[in-house]
Amino acid sequence: MSQGLVVIGMLAGGLGLFLLAVSMITDGLTRAAGHALRGILGNWTRSLGRGILAGLSFTAIVQSSSAVTVATIGFVNAGLITLYQSLGVVFGSNIGTTMTGWLVAILGFQIKVDSFALPMIGIGMLLRLTGGDNRRAYVGMTLAGFGLFFIGIDVLKEAFEGLAAAIDLQRFTLDGIAGLFMYVGIGFLMTVLTQSSSAAIAITLTAATGGIVGLYAAAAMVIGANVGTTSTAMIAVIGATSNAKRVAAAHIIFNLVTAVVALMTLPLLFWTVNITGEILGLAAIPAVTLALFHTVFNVLGVLLMWPASRRLTAFLEKRFVTQEEMEGRPRYLDKTVAVSPELALNALALELSRIAAVARRMSLEALSTESAQGKRIASDHAVADKLAQAVAVFIARLEQGSLSGEVSSQLARVLRAEQHLLACADQALGVARAQPGLGAVSDEVLQDGLSRFRMEVASLMTLTNMNMDGFSFAACEEQLQRMQVAYDDVKELLLQAGAGLRVPVPVMNDVLEQNSAIRRMARQMFKATQYLNELNTVANVQVPGTAERVPHHDEDEPIAEL
Repeated sequence: MSQGLVVIGMLAGGLGLFLLAVSMITDGLTRAAGHALRGILGNWTRSLGRGILAGLSFTAIVQSSSAVTVATIGFVNAGLITLYQSLGVVFGSNIGTTMTGWLVAILGFQIKVDSFALPMIGIGMLLRLTGGDNRRAYVGMTLAGFGLFFIGIDVLKEAFEGLAAAIDLQRFTLDGIAGLFMYVGIGFLMTVLTQSSSAAIAITLTAATGGIVGLYAAAAMVIGANVGTTSTAMIAVIGATSNAKRVAAAHIIFNLVTAVVALMTLPLLFWTVNITGEILGLAAIPAVTLALFHTVFNVLGVLLMWPASRRLTAFLEKRFVTQEEMEGRPRYLDKTVAVSPELALNALALELSRIAAVARRMSLEALSTESAQGKRIASDHAVADKLAQAVAVFIARLEQGSLSGEVSSQLARVLRAEQHLLACADQALGVARAQPGLGAVSDEVLQDGLSRFRMEVASLMTLTNMNMDGFSFAACEEQLQRMQVAYDDVKELLLQAGAGLRVPVPVMNDVLEQNSAIRRMARQMFKATQYLNELNTVANVQVPGTAERVPHHDEDEPIAEL
């Protein structure tokens, strides 16, 4: 009994060390990479082939296909890459994750812990402790993680050797198809429980090397572990946006198709693996054979899915539409982009553009004299309010982490833009509810002045649409001045009409108040556009039209003394 407890303790400890190592490697390299992650996934995915290389490379480096998949979901949500481009990253990450098997097979069983891994941990932690919060510290974390990686493999190897000596595992095995599916299930379950296919692969290879399971059984466990990695993507998109669910669905479809094909062609795959191993001069040992098998069947999956990628994209774009794309729900904000402030800024800019579109529509409808618009404006106001709340919650989540000064500055712009958009929506709702209508003023000259003022406001609202081709902030500034001139003119006409008793004084006051509210509504949209233009320029959000950089007006400094 005591020997059995020791073996179980070693298994648990080895697995714990391995998971800690993978976590340190992933976090360290992701933080050390900084802008490189955005560069790799943002610029290297212009074609499916380049996306595959990007996904393969980054997954091989950070040792986590789940981390790359979740990051890809965030990039799609932030509008940096399309769903089609993300497929390449997803496909490539499945090949990249096979690097774990090669590390275990080639190095894991041959590294002397005391002469190699332990110094890595010592040097790595020295860099981590003396590096503060800069790149050197995260490189140190990565180095220490690799040291723990090899120690974890060594402990697992010893544990499985002890398990083989203590327990007759032949009593628990099944033959034929049933046995094959049992081992697939074991591999799947190990990945789900550990949330790491790398851990499941490491356990499988060490078990095969220790003689615990046969080669075919271990191959089935590898296939199951490959399918099990989809559980992380499924968990990541619970309550997430449509795009997040589509990327996760692509990941699941790829892994299921690959697993089915691998199981159906298992003897053929092993023949291919044996021939390839002989050509490459690889050692015919279980760990190396399984590592090569893992690589071969994932490459096969990519070759099968590549020609169908366009159709898969079209299929996925028609799914997850109904609930997700309701106007009142955020389209770009979820937890997958919150992990990266840079991604979050892009997603926030895109979400703010949606709020701006709603506020703009409300403003234009508020200028109408038709009372039927009131119900629609109230509905739009609720939509804008819900989206603004989602933005506020998202920013609060971001602020819980450590942010650079530049990111904090951009978040301040986001908050100011949001405040101005909400103020614009509030003013539009008030204007619509208090709309006296031009019919209350009988003076023809005054009616012309009122009409001109509203037309200038409508023109300004139209020009603030940053999704419009040829958008120019300078044109917005010019239109703001024209609107101000029209406002001053009609105000003077109203005062003269009231003084001359051509318009009743109560009516004059109502119209003056209404015009003032309309002007405030327009100014709030202008200010929001100013911050959105700056944010889009800094965050490099790809939107139709041209967003030009303009000098920043301080919030406390009036745009114009209106």
